[in-house]
Amino acid sequence: MIKSMTGYGRAQRTIDNYDITAEIKTVNHRYLDLNYKSQRFYLFLEEAIKKHLTSFISRGKVDVFISIHKQVDTNKNIVINTALAKSYIDALDGLSMEFGIENDIKLSSLIHFNDIFDIVQQPEDQEQLTKVVLSVVDEALTDLMRMRRREGEILGADMLLRNNSVRSELEKIEAIEPETVEQYRQKLQQRITELVGNNGIDENRILTETAIFADKISVTEEITRMHSHLNEFEKIMGLGMPIGRKLDFLLQEMNREINTIGSKSNNISISKIVVNIKAELEKIREQLQNIE
Repeated sequence: MIKSMTGYGRAQRTIDNYDITAEIKTVNHRYLDLNYKSQRFYLFLEEAIKKHLTSFISRGKVDVFISIHKQVDTNKNIVINTALAKSYIDALDGLSMEFGIENDIKLSSLIHFNDIFDIVQQPEDQEQLTKVVLSVVDEALTDLMRMRRREGEILGADMLLRNNSVRSELEKIEAIEPETVEQYRQKLQQRITELVGNNGIDENRILTETAIFADKISVTEEITRMHSHLNEFEKIMGLGMPIGRKLDFLLQEMNREINTIGSKSNNISISKIVVNIKAELEKIREQLQNIE
């Protein structure tokens, strides 16, 4: 199935105390360019998410945004520096004895010494969190792929329509080409008649000159190859895999053949048809820029 490289998918879920949002945005690009953004605490997810996405996306610029927030932070613990607390207490006892001040130290008194307490962030269970986040990424990916397939169908239908248009124009060239040789034979005979009269015409020479000219301007081989390319184009369009690069290469071959037909042609009608075909091929090329 044809897929566009342009799309957007989003998913948001609350799992295991985490509010998780995953957004995936893709645009056309010659190669696969994956970019990951999240809070710095969750950069460890980058490798797993990128590896997962490469199983579904082969080409395009992909921006992934992951947002994670805890509903309740259960990973923070308070650690008391007992050695430092003892130093404070000893120091206060010393002051009491030195200056005869009543020692009224209470537990609440120690709260003012902030450096006694350390808030320690416990490490995340990275493996479990990765599984959870990937499940949300999958939902966003499903949304994204749905959009890419929908747009791909539209682009594919348009390219097939233009491919058939090129075929129709090519058939016109096939019909005109024999007339070109016959017209040349008649013009050659007319010019010789004007110069030497009917008695001086060498029919064999005319046939020889005509044959040489016919071989020179013949585009039969190019037309045959063009038909082959057009058939191959339709065949590739039906493949269930990324086809953008294959079609791009095939389109280059088509352009090469039609340029040769245009340069060899000595017929105004054929030249006009060549212009029409090149216009259609250019429109196909534009569409191909967004096909995976």
